[in-house]
Amino acid sequence: MTDIDPKLADDCLLLGKFPLSYLLLMQDANYPWFILVPDRVNIQEIYQLSSEDQQQLLHESSLLGESLMTGFMGDKLNIAALGNVVPQLHLHHIVRHRSDPAWPAPVWGKVPARPYDADLLEQVIGVLKQVLREDIEYRV
Repeated sequence: MTDIDPKLADDCLLLGKFPLSYLLLMQDANYPWFILVPDRVNIQEIYQLSSEDQQQLLHESSLLGESLMTGFMGDKLNIAALGNVVPQLHLHHIVRHRSDPAWPAPVWGKVPARPYDADLLEQVIGVLKQVLREDIEYRV
């Protein structure tokens, strides 16, 4: 198992594991915001993955994105691999709604993070489990 960067570990909840990537939930209830972290050592960029892992990451990202848009009825899906603060390769998947507090701007730094309460966290995980059934081993 690859260690997850301490910043990601502090900011996120580990939800499960795809064949390649860990699935994290950003602890910011302003948005349905999930992160894929490939279980590979010393990888900062997608091109550093093997061809097979690149294909698997694209598959997992596409499956996650489609599932999130279905489950959370988003207006737009933002996917980003920035790595300016956390060098470990990770892909943000953020479901955007025209009514969200940052729309249409990027979410980073727009409004303070809003912690999940127990009920909302349970609801978000429930939606995820309804729409994302295959290829994932849940850890919550």
